[in-house]
Amino acid sequence: MLFLAEMEVRLPPDMPAEQLEDLKAREREYSQAAQRDGRWPHLWRVAGRYANVSVLDVESNDALHELLSGLPLFPYLDIRVTPLAQHPNVVNRGESDA
Repeated sequence: MLFLAEMEVRLPPDMPAEQLEDLKAREREYSQAAQRDGRWPHLWRVAGRYANVSVLDVESNDALHELLSGLPLFPYLDIRVTPLAQHPNVVNRGESDA
């Protein structure tokens, strides 16, 4: 199942730099593992904001919740999730129209 996840990071302004760097390192490790195993096929930065737009590919709503709530930054994220469905006008790449 594909989901669009729009995430905005809202860190406390008084978070110690050392804690922030540790949090970011753990976030990077976690998200890259999900990218490598195919659950996070698209991750895009939103220009000018501490935010991203992601496409997540998981087997269920529960798996989506598990993936998102496992993010080290989860307590500081404002996340909006939209389920995705195949659009009928999509042309399959590699197939001819003939």
